[in-house]
Amino acid sequence: MIEKLLVANRGEIARRIFRTCRTMGIATVAVYSEPDRDAPFVAEADEGIALGGATPAESYLRIDALVDAARRSGADAVHPGYGFLAENADFARAVGEAGLLWVGPPPEAIETMGSKLRSKELVADAGVPTLDSIDLTGLDEAEIREAAERIGYPVLVKASAGGGGKGMRIVSDPGNLIDAVEGARRESAAAFGDDTVFVEHYLEAPRHIEIQIFADTHGTTVSLFERECSIQRRHQKIIEEAPSPALTPELRERMGKAAVAAAEAVGYLGAGTVEFLFQEGDFWFLEMNTRLQVEHPVTEEITGLDLVRLQLLVASGHPLPPEAREPTMTGHAVEARLYAEDATKGFLPVTGVLDRFRFEPGIRVDTGVEDGSEISIHYDPMIAKVIAWAPTREEATARLANALRQAEIHGLVTNRELLVRILRHPEFVAGTFDTHFLERHDPALLARPLPDAEEERLAAVAAALCAQEARRREATVQRTIPSGWRNSPSQPQRVTFEGPSGEIQVGYRFVPRTGLIVEVDGEALPDVRPISASPDRVGLEIGGHLRWYRVHRVGTAHHVDGPAGYSRLVERPRFPEAEIEELPGSLHAPMPGKIVKVLVSEGDRVSEGDVLVVLEAMKMEHTLRAPHDGVVSSVQAGPDDQVDAEQVLVVVDEEG
Repeated sequence: MIEKLLVANRGEIARRIFRTCRTMGIATVAVYSEPDRDAPFVAEADEGIALGGATPAESYLRIDALVDAARRSGADAVHPGYGFLAENADFARAVGEAGLLWVGPPPEAIETMGSKLRSKELVADAGVPTLDSIDLTGLDEAEIREAAERIGYPVLVKASAGGGGKGMRIVSDPGNLIDAVEGARRESAAAFGDDTVFVEHYLEAPRHIEIQIFADTHGTTVSLFERECSIQRRHQKIIEEAPSPALTPELRERMGKAAVAAAEAVGYLGAGTVEFLFQEGDFWFLEMNTRLQVEHPVTEEITGLDLVRLQLLVASGHPLPPEAREPTMTGHAVEARLYAEDATKGFLPVTGVLDRFRFEPGIRVDTGVEDGSEISIHYDPMIAKVIAWAPTREEATARLANALRQAEIHGLVTNRELLVRILRHPEFVAGTFDTHFLERHDPALLARPLPDAEEERLAAVAAALCAQEARRREATVQRTIPSGWRNSPSQPQRVTFEGPSGEIQVGYRFVPRTGLIVEVDGEALPDVRPISASPDRVGLEIGGHLRWYRVHRVGTAHHVDGPAGYSRLVERPRFPEAEIEELPGSLHAPMPGKIVKVLVSEGDRVSEGDVLVVLEAMKMEHTLRAPHDGVVSSVQAGPDDQVDAEQVLVVVDEEG
């Protein structure tokens, strides 16, 4: 068995692998970049070795540094995790050449399946259904247009390497084809070091269903059932479940056999995932991921198997245990990916500090963060995977939605509200969705705050009362006198908050024999009676209905978790400073990042919606467009410049 394992990854991935290692008595080694020096995963390992640098290219993608770290630590094996170099054949070879055990498939299998083009040819020969595709390598613009016409619009331009939705573009209008190909090539080269892209027909209403397979060195390859991964944004999964509500037992068996055939065709070993597009009872091979998947916990929950343990056993030469060779499926599991992103603004990634991150017991949370962790510009913005299991799909979905609603996730905008509304949506509950769910249902509406305007007003009352209670406890004199008390009648004490619905002013005052009374925006609330208050918890009786609110204050931000969900309220200063004026038509960087391209110069005439700047941040490209028709009066950044959030990049003077 392995004695000491180096995990060539970070965050929740490393923590997940360390967890299994502890149960198996295997010592662990973490590697880390400079921004990750104080990250939780480093502290959880038995040893940690610095890689240097901040970006993935300077740290986690350096094969030489990773192999050197394994040697220095005395590790006898390397687990690549999932992401980064997990599907890099050169890394697998380098580990083997260094005399270390590689926890993964053979380099040849990684190489073959790592190319979506080559893997499609291979599995087609093994009898697995595939969609037609054309490699665009070496083709000029005219030939690229001809290839797309042969496939038939709409088409999908797709990177041959990697995954996670990077290097993918849907093209319905032939006029956008060349820009889509160039963008996909840039993104693929940046993410995977390979700019090979191809074009294939884009299915109108498919489901995305994948099969978890496992193979050992003793000739056994098995299917551990399917996962449904159709709820996606930017071709990246955000909700996964097992089993799929779309499959019959007969279809499950057919797809499982096809997945096993695909794995055996390449001499596979270890954990892998064969992905299919499914539509109206037919399925087509999409790709094979030669690693453990982000969504593997739902398979673990329904089978009772620890997939990381199976990986370590297989890598050590052991056969798959009986419970894996003849797997059984019990109940239903659903996973949601919690991201630091603003779904009301096109899923714009968000950076910053998580002031608080807590879930109630009884739910599985795989995460690399804790209170005070920073989400930086250098890595993917996923905060956690939240997983619920129950005997039925209905119960599992309800458990997950409720756990997300009740969680304390403070300090950053996340996609929590979007996830809760998807899980509660009639189409999802009925199991009739496909990969275009978020095209039919506006993400900006699904991601709006869970509390409505009236609930937000009550949250503001709770925030004001908690704040006054904190002030009373911090008082150096007359601490026992109720807040707002006066010898003679007076105006209420007032505090103003800025919330998602706008400005909210809360007033409160103490009245003898009546107690504390409150008002909102000048309107008395006679049915609202505070019954208890502490600096972090308030009980409100509302027309005989008791409701509790938890309040966490950080600076001027009041994070309120109530029965309807989370509200973020920012306290307005009593004497606000004058705002600095800026030129109208200023185009800002939405987040810190690097400028990839600037497509305009001063004096250029532009139309509303024209792409002016391409920014790369958090492993994705973001296009910034002209806010209106006009003339470019100022360009304040150039290619390769590092820019801060809200920095002005271009100014467009409006015509007329």
